[in-house]
Amino acid sequence: MIKAIYGTSLGKAYCADSLTVMREMLPNSVDLVLTSPPYALHFKKEYGNADQKDYIKWFSPFAAEILRILKPSGSFVLNIGGTWTPGKPTRSLYHFRLLLHLCDKIGFYLCQEFFWYNPAKMPAPAEWVNVRRVRVKDSVEYIYWLGKTPNPKADNSRVLQPYSKDMLRLIKRGITATRRPSGHNIKETFALDKGGAIPGNFIQCGNNESNSNYLAALKKAGKKIHPARFPAELPKFFINFLTDPGNIVLDPFSGSNTTGYVAESLGRKWVAIEINEEYLRDSELRFQFSQKGKSEPLFTKKQEPFQLPLMEER
Repeated sequence: MIKAIYGTSLGKAYCADSLTVMREMLPNSVDLVLTSPPYALHFKKEYGNADQKDYIKWFSPFAAEILRILKPSGSFVLNIGGTWTPGKPTRSLYHFRLLLHLCDKIGFYLCQEFFWYNPAKMPAPAEWVNVRRVRVKDSVEYIYWLGKTPNPKADNSRVLQPYSKDMLRLIKRGITATRRPSGHNIKETFALDKGGAIPGNFIQCGNNESNSNYLAALKKAGKKIHPARFPAELPKFFINFLTDPGNIVLDPFSGSNTTGYVAESLGRKWVAIEINEEYLRDSELRFQFSQKGKSEPLFTKKQEPFQLPLMEER
């Protein structure tokens, strides 16, 4: 029987191998799978990570299940960091090989690549960046947006950004139709106020939160902080972009469950799966504070618990 460690009216968190849980889920039942699995880093981390040469073999069963449980309109958003070749100042190609495998062998479609710039990243690897100084620090990670079909649900009007000062001046002044040297036809409608600018595929945010209620509660309880937490801005962007309220968001490598917490705050149903029980139990602290920082109970009598879409009743 699959039992949740904790839950809310919108989601549940399971301590298990995510393959075990996903294999029990109905096909075509999830709207978005958004995750950051352990990277194939040269050095082993306490949360576990597969070796570069074995990474595709290790990840393939997870990818196959993700494809099966996604709705035809669903998306798979995968954050995967690059790494270095052991003993050499050259980059590994494992994440590119993984992308090709996901599309050529598993059956996903690449909708778009995104680039996450983390300005808070430490200079690494120390040997090449700090000691020999023959490389610069690696501050960008790949995020692959993949679809079960070529046309997953998406709406960029939900992730508009504030206009630049130059664009605000154009909107106020207006423009004359023209053709640029690049060949683009610029019409008068280009200067209409459409509520914001369409974002690019470059996302800048750090993962160095230091003053959240969640971290304060962990420190007060003497708990260990997860060493590779997702910054909330990433799941917030993709959940808004690719899902509607009430849709199901799954993170099969949930860690400290940032994805579930953000999904809850945006009115989406969520499923979090994490094999490390300590990380998962500690992540419950995220849900015990209101937006104003006040401690609140996780459940109320009026709530109906979220039901995992299983093959059969459990």
